[in-house]
Amino acid sequence: MKKDELRQFIRMQKRQFSAPQMAELSKPIIRQLLAHPRVKNAGTILMYCALDDEVQTQEALDSLVALGKTVLLPAVINSQDMELRRYSGPQDLITGFFNISEPTGELFTQYADIDVAVVPGMAFDSRNNRLGRGRGYYDRMLPKLPQAYKIGICFDFQLLPGIPTDANDVAMDEILYE
Repeated sequence: MKKDELRQFIRMQKRQFSAPQMAELSKPIIRQLLAHPRVKNAGTILMYCALDDEVQTQEALDSLVALGKTVLLPAVINSQDMELRRYSGPQDLITGFFNISEPTGELFTQYADIDVAVVPGMAFDSRNNRLGRGRGYYDRMLPKLPQAYKIGICFDFQLLPGIPTDANDVAMDEILYE
């Protein structure tokens, strides 16, 4: 299948689940993430605010802040770029581009300090390739973080045997799923 066809296929799979079911399916994935040695040892972690059809990250965001980690979230600034901002709690969030919750915290530009990047995706494969939503924001951001350990998180139905890739796609170091 082509990338757009795979995205459509995964969207159909996601529609089989209600928001409460997605939240329930997210719990074991978030437990794995919070127990991960790289996350436990990280000082600075790039996370994301989940859309309703993604692994729900709010519990992880707040747990990491409570542990004293520097938590960063992306904020879309135009049709090509996103910037990273510090997250210190739900009070830092506003509705941004694409109806995604985005941070209002302090701008973060010390990319070399990011230890772990937790990345959403439409699908991942057995070679740790990632299929995003098609706008390329993460594929432009992740090359700026070569030192960061990249963890994709997804539901099991989002893990496929293979997905098409091109030169701009950035593979993950590891995929966590239920």
